[in-house]
Parts: sequence; C-alpha cells; structure tokens
Amino acid sequence: MNDFQRSPDLPPPASTVGVVSWLRTNLFSSPANTILTLVGFYLVYSLLVPALDWAIFSASWVGENKDACDHKGACWVFIGQRLDFFIYGFYPKAEYWRINVIFVLLALLIIPQMMENAPHKVLLAWFFLIGFPIIAGTLLLGGVFGLPAVTTDKWGGLSLTLVIAFVGIVAALPIGILLALGRRSDMPVIRLLCVAFIELWRGVPLISVLFMASVMLPLFMPEGTNFDKLLRALIGITMFQSAYMAEVIRGGLQAIPRGQYEAAAALGLGYWKSMGLIILPQALKIVIPGIVNTFIALFKDTTLVLIIGLFDVLATVQAAIVDPDWPEVSTEGFIFTAFVFWVFCFTMSRYSIALERKLETGHKR
Repeated sequence: MNDFQRSPDLPPPASTVGVVSWLRTNLFSSPANTILTLVGFYLVYSLLVPALDWAIFSASWVGENKDACDHKGACWVFIGQRLDFFIYGFYPKAEYWRINVIFVLLALLIIPQMMENAPHKVLLAWFFLIGFPIIAGTLLLGGVFGLPAVTTDKWGGLSLTLVIAFVGIVAALPIGILLALGRRSDMPVIRLLCVAFIELWRGVPLISVLFMASVMLPLFMPEGTNFDKLLRALIGITMFQSAYMAEVIRGGLQAIPRGQYEAAAALGLGYWKSMGLIILPQALKIVIPGIVNTFIALFKDTTLVLIIGLFDVLATVQAAIVDPDWPEVSTEGFIFTAFVFWVFCFTMSRYSIALERKLETGHKR
C-alpha cells in the first residue's frame, strides 16, 4: 500500500486578493473603466495638489497682522487673530471663562454617551436635558451669584450657534412627538389642530418664520412688553422644526405593525403607557436617521438668524472679512466656517450610525 501525502495548499494568486484584486475589480476591470480611472486620477491630482499647496504648504499660520501673510498661500493668521470673535461674539472678554465652562461641561456630558461602557449614561443623559440648560443659561445670562449680567445682544459666534441649535433640538423633539401622536389621534379636534399646525409651519420657509417672529410677534404683545430678540428666534425655530420632526416621527409610528398595538391593549395598558413603553421606543429607533437628519438641518439653518440681527458664527465671519485691516481673506473665513459646520454635522451623523448599530435588532429584510 503506497503512502499518500497531500501537498500543502498553495496561496491564492496575488492578483485575486488584497489591494491588487480590488483595483482590478473596481478600477481597471475593462478598457473603459481604466480610461475613466486614469482621467479621474489626473483631475484629482490637478485640483488637489494646488489646493493643498495653497491651504497648507504655502499658507501663513502665525503672525500679528496682515503683513505676516504671504499672498502665495492662505492667510490663516486672520483666523487666529479673530478666533475669539468667531467663538464668543461680543461677549465681554473678562467673562469668556463662563462660556469655556459651558463648553467643557458640554464635552463631559456628550463624550460618555459615545462610549460603549461608560457608567451612569442614563443619569448623565437626564442631567444633559434638564440640569445642563439651567446651568448654561445661568452662566450666560448672569445677574445672579455675583455674576455680571450679559444681555443676549452681546452673545454671538459659535457659542450663539450652539445655543440656538441646542434649544431647537431639545425643544423640537418632545413637541414633535406630541404633534405626531395628535395627528394620529382618534379625536377629530386634536387631529385637526395638529394637522393645521404641522402644515402651516411646513408651508413657509424658515427665513419668513424668523422675520415674522422678529417683526410681527411684538405687535401682538401688550404695549410696553420687551420681548427678547433671541427668545423670539428660538420660539420660531422650535415651532418650525417641531413640525418637520412630527412628520418624521409619524412615519415611524406608521411603520409599527398593528400587532404591537393589539399586544399593548391585551396587556391592559392604557394609551400613554402603551405609547411610552411599547410603541414609541420602536418608532423612534426606526426613524433615528430621519431625526438626526432634521437635527443637522436645524444646525445649518441657524445661519439664517443673521437676518434678524443675531451674530452667529457665519455672521461674525462675514463681519470680520469686511475689515479693511484684513483685505482678501474671505476665502479663509468661509472655509473656516464650512469646517466648523462640517465637524459638528459629521459628528452627529457618525453618532447616529453608531446608535443605529447598537439598537439593531435584526429586523432588516
């Protein structure tokens, strides 16, 4: 009987695995794809190399004034010199520490929510929704505990953008939930009121809402009433976004199978308990992408407050680039603004994806 020994398996050809295989399959699979790939590489190289040279390699980074800038590249000295204005607006310089404390506290509350095994996440979330706004409002406004009062007309820059976005996000979600439930209510009056509210606010652009909130709303107030401009903007933005949020959540409610409602009724749960314990958790999980998309849209829409005289981060940049002491720096200013918005919007998007994966229950088809 002859002994038979199996030869060891040979590795697959290098052209069928790894980077080489991916390139052949996706970029060079045919003569036409090869030509398109080479043309694409050429265009990217032609555009990217000059852009990188202007923005990084030939850019000026450190200096005190425009004389420190080399006109061959970007003048990031302008951003460094005006950074305080872009972040704090007209807030008194001696009180910058109050906004810094808010930023630090905000980071300490948000970062644990993004960590898988962070302790006391639920407690921190409730503090973020209830305690943090009280602390932040007290620090920003002052007038108590020996803090000098700072009126809202002094607020501006990135800090004002975050205030508007935070208030709009936190307030629009619960109002949107109530509107979505009301639109699906069996009571005709409640349903009609919610439908009218949603369609009214969705039928007008936000810029009109802000204009009406700033100009028309005070006309309906009692004579002598001083209605803060920022508060007017916050009310308008909240109402506007809550209407869109209601439609997003209504889509999630309609996606829940009828059997879930029947199961809740079979357990003897009332309307509010069945919604709070069974229906809404499932509906909100389904529409996480839509909710975050609405939040991102709200964050970007905060730039419209410029029309009512509020200086958000974009408005402060626009005000700074017309300074005759800093000519020809509009490109750097707008790139800085775009980068700020991209960082916040991209962070929200990635957190949304992570939350979807965490809550995934395997119901995908």
